Amino acid sequence: MAIKEVHGAPNLATLYPKALLGGTKHGDKLPDTELVRKDVVVDPAQLAAYNEVCGFRLSDELPATYPHILAFGLQMQLMTEHEFPFPLLGMVHVANNITQKRAIRLDETFTLKVYAENLRPHEKGRQFDVLSELSPSGADDVVWRDVSTYLRRDESGTGSSGPREQLAAPTPNAIWRIPADIGRRYAEVSGDRNPIHLHPLTARAFGFPSAIAHGMWTMAHALAAFEGRLPDAFTLDTRFKQPVLLPAKAAFTTWRTGDGWAFELWNARKPNPHLEGSITAV
Repeated sequence: MAIKEVHGAPNLATLYPKALLGGTKHGDKLPDTELVRKDVVVDPAQLAAYNEVCGFRLSDELPATYPHILAFGLQMQLMTEHEFPFPLLGMVHVANNITQKRAIRLDETFTLKVYAENLRPHEKGRQFDVLSELSPSGADDVVWRDVSTYLRRDESGTGSSGPREQLAAPTPNAIWRIPADIGRRYAEVSGDRNPIHLHPLTARAFGFPSAIAHGMWTMAHALAAFEGRLPDAFTLDTRFKQPVLLPAKAAFTTWRTGDGWAFELWNARKPNPHLEGSITAV
C-alpha cells in the first residue's frame, strides 16, 4: 500500500466543491493508498461544542464517536481523489463500527491513518469500507478504529434481499425531539456540510422532502445515553436504516445483552427504524 503523508487538516472548503464537481467516475478497484496525518491534537473548544450538540457531558476523555470528526477530513480527501472509483455525492453511509481499546484523553497527540478496502457486492449496488485508525504519537498500537461502510447504488446490485419483514416498533425508553436545525449545528462541529443535512431546499435537490439528520449524530446521541455505564474498551456497532427527516420525534429503546447493550431508534409516529446497534465490551 502506498503511504501518503498529509500535513495539517484537509481543507473541507475546497473538498466539498471538488465532490460537487467530481464528474463521472468509473472503476471496480479501490485505491491502494493510505493517508497518514501526524501530530493530530484535539481542540478543546471544538470538543466542548461537539459534546453539547451530541448530548455528552463535558470531560477530558473523548467520546468514542469523536475521533471520527478528526478522521472525516482525511476520509473526504481519500474519496475525492481522482483514482477513487465512485463520486462522493450519492454515496450512502449504511453502517459504522468503532472499537475503542482504552479511554482516550483530550491532551494526547496522535497519528491518524485512513484507507479504503473490501469492495464487495450489495443487493442495491456495491459497498466498501473506509477505515480510520488512531495511534498515540510515536507508538504503533491502534487505540481507536473506525470502519465506515458506504453503499454506491448502481445496476450491479444482486437484488437478492427478498421481501422485507414488517416490523413493530418496541416500547421506547425515551423520546427524542430532534430540532430542525440539528443538521446545521452538527455540521458546525463536524465539518460535514453535505447539503442533505443543512436545509430543506438543498435536501430536496437530492430527493429528500426535508433535511435529514447526520447518521453519525444519531449514533453519537445514542452513545451519550450510555454515559456512566460504559467500559474503557468496547465496540460500538451501528447500522443506519431509514433517514431521520427533520424536525423529528423518535423513539429510543435500549436493553441489556449477554455481553453489553443493544439499542434501536424508530420513528415515533410509525414503525420505521432509523438505526439499530450494539455496545460490546472488548
